[in-house]
Amino acid sequence: MKGQKTNEQDSYERARKRVEELRSFYSHLYVYLAVNAGLFLLNILTSPRHLWFYWPLICWGIGLAIHGLSVFGTQKMLGKDWEERKIKELMEKEKK
Repeated sequence: MKGQKTNEQDSYERARKRVEELRSFYSHLYVYLAVNAGLFLLNILTSPRHLWFYWPLICWGIGLAIHGLSVFGTQKMLGKDWEERKIKELMEKEKK
């Protein structure tokens, strides 16, 4: 009975952590879109002949892409399952 409760707690903690990661990424995305839309409007209204809005869009976009990869891309490659598989693989090699 106690082992089942621990498994449920572990499962809950993993799910809670994942939801925090997702919420963090989506908040980052919304702020990125809002701020860059504002910068675009500011640029077009104040100096339409000299476009500069794309610099923060590109640089911040790179950071957002890296954040997205850390949340969505590497989970399958380097997530908890990968760790468990790698541990088992290394233990098997050590037995030989």
